[in-house]
Amino acid sequence: MLRAEDDVYTNHIHADDLARACVAALWRGGRQRVLNVCDDTDLRMGDYFDLAADLCGLPRPPRVARTEAMALLSPMQMSFMGESRRLMNARLKQELKLRLRHPTVVEGLLA
Repeated sequence: MLRAEDDVYTNHIHADDLARACVAALWRGGRQRVLNVCDDTDLRMGDYFDLAADLCGLPRPPRVARTEAMALLSPMQMSFMGESRRLMNARLKQELKLRLRHPTVVEGLLA
């Protein structure tokens, strides 16, 4: 995992909420509309993996600088760690009127 100053944001959605969003889009979605389907979590990738390790009773993955990660990881893995987007789900909630059952990663993991 990348150290905090190099870490990237990730977006998440619980499988149940994703399925509900797909059905809602079929019934209530506008024609050729793009919807971001993600929960309300504002979380960096390393924090997500730390949370998963903690919940599973495993050691947290080590944090390294981006330059060190480039020597340790494949180009595909580095490409994944180079993406940092914070999606907004307002259209999902307003247009589809979807209320997430698992609005955050923690609530989704503990479900």
